[in-house]
Amino acid sequence: MTLFLRRTFPLLLTFLFGVAAALQYYIPHPLSEAALTEISVWLRIILGFAMILGIASLCHVHYAKIRTRAAGWGYSLVVYLSMLVTVAVGLWSRGQEEGTGFGWIYTYALLALQGTMFSILGFFVASAAFRAFRARSKEAAVLLVAALIVMFGRVPLGEYLIPAAGPLAGWILNVLNTAARRGILIGISLGGIATSIKIIFGIERSYLGGRD
Repeated sequence: MTLFLRRTFPLLLTFLFGVAAALQYYIPHPLSEAALTEISVWLRIILGFAMILGIASLCHVHYAKIRTRAAGWGYSLVVYLSMLVTVAVGLWSRGQEEGTGFGWIYTYALLALQGTMFSILGFFVASAAFRAFRARSKEAAVLLVAALIVMFGRVPLGEYLIPAAGPLAGWILNVLNTAARRGILIGISLGGIATSIKIIFGIERSYLGGRD
């Protein structure tokens, strides 16, 4: 019975709901649409419990680091206190509008931290671009030339110095870049379909915690 609940029952539920969700798109009937709506409601309920479980797990992990003084426990303390303070303020202020405590945290803490993080990431992006644009091969040389054309075509000074850079940059972005992006999206879609089929038919069982 324990083996059935831990392995067979989750595989059965995954198969049934996966097949039902896939067939719903090919059965334009009010009954199937109503079933999908009902399942969506249950999924939102499960998502709420999963979020509670994730928050509890996060608190447990960081509390263990703080209690044992593990490496980086100071960051865990900041995460722990920030989360508790945010939850307390959110429950106390009862609103997310401007002027509330939660709105103040979002505007003056979260947005400021996001801006700081992205400003720091700018230096890493510039460093990575400098290393990637070194013309050490034919492919790197093509990437370097395309990047220079796009940069000159998207900057007013660049278009003033090289008038043809604007239309050429637009052609690279609208034709070459779009074609490459569509190819990547098609590959991702095919990979997602293959992974979904493997999960539905029980070939991929990593969500069971590594049990075969």
